Amino acid sequence: MPRRFRPLDRRVLWISAMAMVLGAVMAGVARALTALIGLITNLAFYGRWSDAFVSPAGNRLGLWVILVPVIGGLIVGVMARWGSQAIRGHGIPEAMEQVLINESRIKPRLTWLKPVSSAVAIGTGGPFGAEGPIIATGGALGSLLGQFVHVTADERKTLLAAGAAAGMAAVFSAPVSAILLAIELLLFERRARSLIPVALAAFIGTGVRYVIEGSEPMFAMPALAAPGLAALVVYALLGLLTGVASVGITRLTYAIEDGFEKLPIHWMWWPALGGLVVGAVGYIAPLTLGVGYSNIGAVLSGELGLSAMLALCCFKLLSWSIALGSGTSGGTLAPLFTIGGALGGVLGLGLLHAAPWLQIDPRMAALVCMAAIFAGASRAFLTSIVFAFETTLQTHALLPLLGACAAAYLVSGLMMRHTIMTEKIARRGVRVPSDYAADHLDRILVRDACSRDVVSLRANDSLATVRQWMEGGGATTRHQGFPVLDEQDRLVGVITRRDLFDHPSPEMLVGALIRRPPLVVDENHTLRDAADHMVEADVGRLVVVDRSSAHRVTGIITRGDLLAAHARRLREAREIHRHFAGKASASR
Repeated sequence: MPRRFRPLDRRVLWISAMAMVLGAVMAGVARALTALIGLITNLAFYGRWSDAFVSPAGNRLGLWVILVPVIGGLIVGVMARWGSQAIRGHGIPEAMEQVLINESRIKPRLTWLKPVSSAVAIGTGGPFGAEGPIIATGGALGSLLGQFVHVTADERKTLLAAGAAAGMAAVFSAPVSAILLAIELLLFERRARSLIPVALAAFIGTGVRYVIEGSEPMFAMPALAAPGLAALVVYALLGLLTGVASVGITRLTYAIEDGFEKLPIHWMWWPALGGLVVGAVGYIAPLTLGVGYSNIGAVLSGELGLSAMLALCCFKLLSWSIALGSGTSGGTLAPLFTIGGALGGVLGLGLLHAAPWLQIDPRMAALVCMAAIFAGASRAFLTSIVFAFETTLQTHALLPLLGACAAAYLVSGLMMRHTIMTEKIARRGVRVPSDYAADHLDRILVRDACSRDVVSLRANDSLATVRQWMEGGGATTRHQGFPVLDEQDRLVGVITRRDLFDHPSPEMLVGALIRRPPLVVDENHTLRDAADHMVEADVGRLVVVDRSSAHRVTGIITRGDLLAAHARRLREAREIHRHFAGKASASR
């Protein structure tokens, strides 16, 4: 009998315990990474020894500021060439690739190479966020733990996602959105056995952050009023516009990356070239340097004027897209939030002056566009909505966020096949799941799909008799396998056509050919149970038996029956029906 699917078992306790330890460790790692970024920033831009998390924007280096990101790019290039190429980029696509094709196994050295290289890149002015590297580091640490202990590939994936979620939760104090990010970008599923460990890791990571840094929201802003109907429509339209912008930004980023690929120099030097642009832009617009979390807070709080937000949006996009395209080490979340927030703030201020009767709040516009640009670029739909809420605690923003992110997601899905997270690995031939649907085979019972007209043989029949019957032809003789029954009609085994014709002695009885107990499934198993049993036993058919008696045959199920069961799924997805007055018409 196949094993029935159980949503949870005792191994979940073991995986959850490891995930909780991982969550506590990642909170400390997140704090250490921000301290390292602060230390490098202070040394590079202010010449002082301090790990305080500061912005490079207040430096007084003058034109020398252009060289600082170049030096950082050189260091990252050296680390990538002689350490690991996997540190290049923002880390999440690389983690996705390991989940999809390498059973979630990440090289151990990435647990320190990724955070150190990212700290160097960001600390020397790179326009990235710390969250991307810490997510990648958490994933690498979870994978490393999963390689040291005895776990399945699925459990290792869970630990990888738990580490990543704990890292994001510890950086932003946003545990729910961290869990959703893990589901939408790493797990590609929502099962209790993976969801619970990831949730506990995020819970512990956030709890430790509360102890270390307090429980204040990451981007504190004044309370926003509930929008009216007209404003809600406008916010949704802003999400639509931001979705288009997210598609353009994604294409721009990869176009720049393609441009670097054509340069006649080794890729090790590309981050330095990207750093040259970062430095030049940073000289003109100092706010573009570094992580820029304070910029996001200023935009959401309405502290920046129209020209300041417009400059921040344009220059940050220029600096970040070229730096990321150059293959340096850094994240995408904070830059996208900065660009989207500034864009929303600009549009909000414009609408407030052009159409004051709409009662558009520029701060609300900045918040919804901040979330919408990430929803459009990454298609992490639920993550984007919940993240914006958790980091600001603006209750009245939930409905505008829902409309704007849905609109951005819709536009992105229609205009762009891959996302900013998946385009890179899709180019390498990796197939990334786009839908997380319920297993259709798990919805159908064996009794509803099996064949009831079972052609069986008798154990005391001779091979000569059976061969003569089969050579006579007929529909009932064309099967590849036959259940064998004894004189009391009890199942004793299954034999194949090859078994019947390969044996040289025609006088031998059919029952003597049986070498192992029959492989059976009862009527109340699901087709998923049956399919898994077929794969594990390497057979193409299972005998269906009555639940009350494992020896009474009631049917047979084959691989063909499993495929035929998908007909309903295809029909539900493709056939268009119109029902009226009890009558229905259908078309394809």
